[in-house]
Amino acid sequence: MNEFARDVDVVVVGAGQAGLSGAYHLRRAGLAPGRDFVVLDHAPRPGGAWQHRWPTLTYGKVHGMHALPGMELTGADPLRPSAEVIGAYFAAYERTFELDVLRPVDVTAVREGEGGRLLVESSAGAFAPRALINATGTWDRPFWPRYPGQETFRGRQLHTADYPGPQAFAGARVVVVGGGASGVQHLLEIADVAAATTWVTRRPPVFREGPFGEAEGRAAVALVDERVRRGLPPRSVVSVTGLALTDAVRAGLASGVLDRRPMFDRITPTGVAWADGSSAEADVILWATGFRAAVDHLAPLHLREPGGGIRVEGTRAVRDERIHLVGYGPSASTIGANRAGRAAVSEIRRLLAREPEPALAEAGAF
Repeated sequence: MNEFARDVDVVVVGAGQAGLSGAYHLRRAGLAPGRDFVVLDHAPRPGGAWQHRWPTLTYGKVHGMHALPGMELTGADPLRPSAEVIGAYFAAYERTFELDVLRPVDVTAVREGEGGRLLVESSAGAFAPRALINATGTWDRPFWPRYPGQETFRGRQLHTADYPGPQAFAGARVVVVGGGASGVQHLLEIADVAAATTWVTRRPPVFREGPFGEAEGRAAVALVDERVRRGLPPRSVVSVTGLALTDAVRAGLASGVLDRRPMFDRITPTGVAWADGSSAEADVILWATGFRAAVDHLAPLHLREPGGGIRVEGTRAVRDERIHLVGYGPSASTIGANRAGRAAVSEIRRLLAREPEPALAEAGAF
């Protein structure tokens, strides 16, 4: 037994889509919330990363939000901010299935414990689980590229994680960096109120026409999965699907708002500059440059491969079968997170069944 640590069968870290899916399937497997497993969430309220979305991202503009297992999201107002709609939905889900999420809780480290258990250190105390579902996502690790002269810029720099909505950029000259869906959404909003916008990306954007069905989705997920299996840092599923050519995007291309420039070479006190001598004046640089997996708390377990990522088979960390990563790599979409939660619990049940706890064996959970 780990001294001062509370013994449980499973700790779930994170209560976004992936974490709640895992908790739901643990409950269905016969494990009791709060007794056999605990869910620890960094955020102060339900909603996962959705609660941080900017107010102008209404529910009607959200693409690919997949309902949590066992409870549909119905009757939502498409004009209501997605943060409110999905936050309320997640809160109702936690209540309905009595998941007893502990929040706000910071998990600082996961280490090797005693007797084959892990040791999870957190602001809510220590836990000693037999398995861990890591569902920490990426929102807490925004990626900020570094360029020469960045520290000299006299304007404002912010990341998608801090994006407040378009009105904050009224009358400003704005450089948006990043070729993903967030960068495009920001540009299309900001262009209506800004004095000028400039779009900069490392690679030429790829716009996707036509339907994006199940076969295309499987192919995209397979590309991300292949990186994770090789122990490389995961790329998002969106990064391999291209940008959907919606009516709004078509209008942005036609108006010139989405005329893309290659990455600048340096940042100046008043803007950005390219090697060919051209430049763009800017009051704001908005970095829509994505996020990285928030897994630093797992560092004591030495799960990373030489390529920099955690090698995963399905959801299981190859270096430690007790650790399951959901919402990581190929499961970093809402539908992928649901499937990953179910798959992780299926493997964890087999792991726990090798040496069933007396209480669980008597309850017939396995």
